[in-house]
Amino acid sequence: MNAHIPALTGGGNVLAIVPQTFEETMRIGRAVVASGLAPAALIGKLEGEPAAAAVAVAIMSGAELGLKPMVSLRSFTVINGKPALYGDGLINVVRMSGKVAYLRTGCEERGGKMVGFCEAKRLDTGEDKRVEFSQADAERAGLWQTKAVVVKWNKWDKKNEEKANDSPWYRFPQRMLAWRAAGYCLRELFGDVLGGIRDEFEVREIAEAEKMRDITPPAAAENKPTPPKPPKPPAPPSAKTIEAEAEKPADASEFNLGDFLDEIESSLAGAKDEADVEEIWNDFDAPAVLETEGHDDMIEAAFAIKTRCLAQISSLNAG
Repeated sequence: MNAHIPALTGGGNVLAIVPQTFEETMRIGRAVVASGLAPAALIGKLEGEPAAAAVAVAIMSGAELGLKPMVSLRSFTVINGKPALYGDGLINVVRMSGKVAYLRTGCEERGGKMVGFCEAKRLDTGEDKRVEFSQADAERAGLWQTKAVVVKWNKWDKKNEEKANDSPWYRFPQRMLAWRAAGYCLRELFGDVLGGIRDEFEVREIAEAEKMRDITPPAAAENKPTPPKPPKPPAPPSAKTIEAEAEKPADASEFNLGDFLDEIESSLAGAKDEADVEEIWNDFDAPAVLETEGHDDMIEAAFAIKTRCLAQISSLNAG
């Protein structure tokens, strides 16, 4: 009954499907999203065409580094809008470049503390490099984790909760030290191959440092607006002000400096001799009045009026 079904044959070369145009890349992106194989770290909450576009961009980013489409999806992640490679993806890109003579990573123990290292050599130029990232380096950078239980902010319930520490620096410290050393070493030695791409954990730390934190204090329990504070009472008057006010007559009008000086000058202009000038001057008592009214700086001006009047009456006084 099954004689018409062709037999299965073995052998043949396995080749990746590599898109050649943007339309073909989008077709692969749609197929990946429809199949449910799109990494959650890559598409987040995107759906439909936006999710397919995110997959397409990851494929194109990987193609620039020489990665096949599905390898790109397994190697790339997006953190705060920045593409990054997982630690093994970084090493994979460098190895596939054909420019590596050797590449070794690992973790050693020195003086009771761990030290991650990466050493590599270029095949084309002969340059070699060894970079270490120690436990002390991780502690200074605030990366080292030693507590099994940590307090984390629950953004859904708006409160702090104690949870098991799932940080990779707590669960896999040796690998994290080695990968951090590899990130520094490979970006310096193979900058032309990586094109500025960083590893996942370094990008995540940079994103957390750049992220703005809301430091607004929480609102009151009943969410009622806080009433404004009452205004401050006016300062009490000084003793000098009280004394000056007490000396003024009840029906005294507001003092006008210009009118007062004009009146002195007009009255002195009618004096016939020096005796009349002194009498009029004493009647006005200009120094005392000006000081009482807060015009001490105008006393000299009043005396200048008197001097001019005396000068007109007698040339001797003017000299």
